[in-house]
Amino acid sequence: MSIVNEIKPLVIQSLKKLYGYETTEAELTINSTKPEFEGDYTLVLFSFVKQLKKSPEQLGNEMGEDLVKNNPSLFTSFNVIKGFLNLTVSDNYWINFLQKNYNESKFGFKPPNGQKVMVEYSSPNTNKPLHLGHLRNIFLGWSIAQILKECGYEVIKSCIVNDRGIHICKSMIAWLRFANGVTPQSTGTKGDHFVGEYYVKFNDAYKKELDELLASGMKKEEAEKEAPMMKATQQMLLDWEAGKPEVIELWKKMNGWVYEGFDITYKRIGADFQKIYYESDTYLLGKKSVDEGLAAGVFKRKEDGSVWADLTEDGLDEKLVLRKDGTSVYMTQDLGLAQNKYEQFHYDQSIYVIADEQNYHMKALKLILKKMNKPYADGLYHLSYGMVELPSGRMKSREGTVVDADDMVEEMVNVAKAKTEELGKVKDFTAEELKELYDTIALGALKFFLLRVDPKKRMIFNPEESIDFHGFTGPFVQYTHARIKSILRKAQGIRHKGQEGSSLLKLERELIIMLEQYPVIIEQAVTEHNPSVIAIYVFNLAKSFNTFYTEHSVMNAESEEKKQLRLQLSEMTANVIASGMGLLGIRAPERM
Repeated sequence: MSIVNEIKPLVIQSLKKLYGYETTEAELTINSTKPEFEGDYTLVLFSFVKQLKKSPEQLGNEMGEDLVKNNPSLFTSFNVIKGFLNLTVSDNYWINFLQKNYNESKFGFKPPNGQKVMVEYSSPNTNKPLHLGHLRNIFLGWSIAQILKECGYEVIKSCIVNDRGIHICKSMIAWLRFANGVTPQSTGTKGDHFVGEYYVKFNDAYKKELDELLASGMKKEEAEKEAPMMKATQQMLLDWEAGKPEVIELWKKMNGWVYEGFDITYKRIGADFQKIYYESDTYLLGKKSVDEGLAAGVFKRKEDGSVWADLTEDGLDEKLVLRKDGTSVYMTQDLGLAQNKYEQFHYDQSIYVIADEQNYHMKALKLILKKMNKPYADGLYHLSYGMVELPSGRMKSREGTVVDADDMVEEMVNVAKAKTEELGKVKDFTAEELKELYDTIALGALKFFLLRVDPKKRMIFNPEESIDFHGFTGPFVQYTHARIKSILRKAQGIRHKGQEGSSLLKLERELIIMLEQYPVIIEQAVTEHNPSVIAIYVFNLAKSFNTFYTEHSVMNAESEEKKQLRLQLSEMTANVIASGMGLLGIRAPERM
């Protein structure tokens, strides 16, 4: 239980005893006291002033006196500033808290709560490798799944693979035209990179054909349809839908190459799924939902045969759910897949990690499912995130200007190696230990940089900045953890037994208060579906520990009692940093 949850019932009790006034915990606002004022926690009084017909100062003084007098083991003093009652918590309370929790590796985590959540993330296309934009998606999805899991939810991580459609046929046509039978194996190329190269080759060849047709006097719109590469691709899509054996065989072969490549990348970055869906299996699922929606009057069929959902009364637009020729659109598939997932897993919440470009689509999906009275409609949550750009600007797949995930990880490893060697602190590491360390720092820097920003915000990724050992970065937090572990190794064999009745110095107190807030931070991350609050918290915790350690020695503390207390403080800080970083998918090394 957090200290705020301990204070609230005492405030309710005090209000009832002093004034006969009844309230609930939800109506109380208790925050950390601002640094410029004396105190640890602040009760906001304004909501009671009117009903109790008392000035904020009188109310604050009467309540402060009552709370301190009747709870001496918790509060030592109070002060009132305008409509705010600032309460100071006793040193003994904080020392007891530290003694109970300093060696608890699961501090802040919760037991199973019987709730089931699906988290869908990654959702790649099989015509290109995973790129930097996918990495933000994957790290967000994996992290929010891990946070939920440690908060007692049963979590199913899933992925929908876009393995069919015109974009896949483009790579297939280009391979038939230009590859002369070469394969990833024969060229020594990773499968997803190999297929991605043919997607770029398609667009290069298509652009060349367009230029020739335009030069011959053809209008742009007509040229785009008549270009031989595009006509061949459209025909291949029809052949695929008709189940033409040689097209299906080529499709399976090329997708197989891509999956092998994806698996290598997923393993390298620590992503995993309990369930993978394929668009080729799910794109027809929603047709049953369309029939159901038509029968219920949720959808309307237009004269041309197309089917639409009219969402204008809800502030949206009309949304197409089935084309006039009876073929599916993304909405058709998403309706069917939501139903399919629910039938399989009976989830309480289904989280979709999808870029903010799909905000409108996801609003429409949830609204349609509500109109269809689906029991799972309210549980749909769109974890919308902003695009990742490089300092040079946006990336474009078809132009081959995308930074792919594998290249980014390799670049990060090289930067980690260079920065670590610059510091020159790894002379006693073996070659194997160094390889693992560079990998740990590189992935830690990459994940932390992509997760430290609120998902809703767009961001610019800068590899050099992300791996700075002194900035708002993963390596700074990792280095602090390794530094604490070094202190604890020196103290091996010394039992950390603190004593009640001792007093805390300002920086010791601040650090314990910060550690106590960790469970609340995890709850906030769950409520907001936002791992950045954990990234910001562990960074601030690491910063606070470094400030404390600069001012106060642990091993050469002024008394044995202080030494024990600071060892407990160090151990708990290391545990919480490792735990928080673990929720972000980042390893906290023992040595750096």
